[in-house]
Amino acid sequence: MPRLFTGIEIPRDIGFALSLKRGGLHGARWIEPNDYHITLRFIGDVDAPTANDIVDNLERLSKTVRFDLRLTQIDSFGGDKPRALYAAVEPSDGLNRLQAAHERVIQQAGIAPEGRKFVPHVTLARLRGASSDDVARFLSEAPVFEPLRFTPTQFVLYSSRDSVGGGPYVVEESFPLSAQT
Repeated sequence: MPRLFTGIEIPRDIGFALSLKRGGLHGARWIEPNDYHITLRFIGDVDAPTANDIVDNLERLSKTVRFDLRLTQIDSFGGDKPRALYAAVEPSDGLNRLQAAHERVIQQAGIAPEGRKFVPHVTLARLRGASSDDVARFLSEAPVFEPLRFTPTQFVLYSSRDSVGGGPYVVEESFPLSAQT
């Protein structure tokens, strides 16, 4: 059974720029730049017929119009028990519409609704044993984050192996976004 999720790949140049933020934080397990992405919908472990239904449903979304995305800052999830560093994605109507469409078609394939609110981001590191003080110091001492912009040309269906997270991820299917407005 593959473990699946949908997302937007991060272009190589943006991934390289994000990779320069790596290092200097005890307890950080840094994600490889090739595995940077914005998750649209976690699906989980599914059987082959369900995976095929999901692919068929996602193909209907490939006419979605392209939109711009902007990464604005580095932050952390977890508060007093930090668990991840991430690059925040500026709110985007286009991204929100695409994510809502993913939610609908994945539920049509029989997958339960996502229980968490959609918070678009690019995970840069998983944290284990990093204190909130260490993370706050890392963030405060980091160079100024210059926003990074890109226009996704496709979304993808990823699979991952059963692990502690952070890849490697495999692109199972790609779905182009329309250049027409």
